[in-house]
Amino acid sequence: MKLLMKEIPHQITKLLIDWSNGKPEAFDELVPLVYDELRMMARRFMRQQPLGHTFQTTELIHEAYLKLAGRDDKNWQNRAHFFGVASKAMRHILIDYARSKNREKRGGNAERLTLEDHIVATTTNRAEEIIALDNALKQLALLDERKNQVVEMKFFGGLTTEEIAEVLKISPETVKRDWSFSKTWLSRELAKI
Repeated sequence: MKLLMKEIPHQITKLLIDWSNGKPEAFDELVPLVYDELRMMARRFMRQQPLGHTFQTTELIHEAYLKLAGRDDKNWQNRAHFFGVASKAMRHILIDYARSKNREKRGGNAERLTLEDHIVATTTNRAEEIIALDNALKQLALLDERKNQVVEMKFFGGLTTEEIAEVLKISPETVKRDWSFSKTWLSRELAKI
């Protein structure tokens, strides 16, 4: 029986809860339902990477799947929570990749890394930009973990304001305020590099 588009988010949430409750077969049913959205998320991440990046979108999705499937804590709340965690996993995979490339001391042309149109950092090495953004996000997490989660879910995960509000159990207005503060704060931090 084919699911209607409006039923898919509910089916994803049901399968995530089943998976959380120790039903591994739920993961097999979940994969085809979330794959296209994970591919879009991975493409957003890969657009931020330098040309000639050897990591492919499909590899990023598969690495994220391995991280998600291997998690000890599979207490999934819903679809938005899953995609927020998937986004964080993809970000960490690419940060690790950038760090390994930075260690190789590769040079490159100056490029831009933006957080929407508000955060701009320009350096001569894209790996350095990615690491600088990661370091700034870690500092933001120390300052306010929730604001850091809002950035990860919105910028990296592509979640809507409403989905973020649902995952974090806060109002959409609070998400908007956190996003606004975070953009300004990150812009200031990245301008220091």
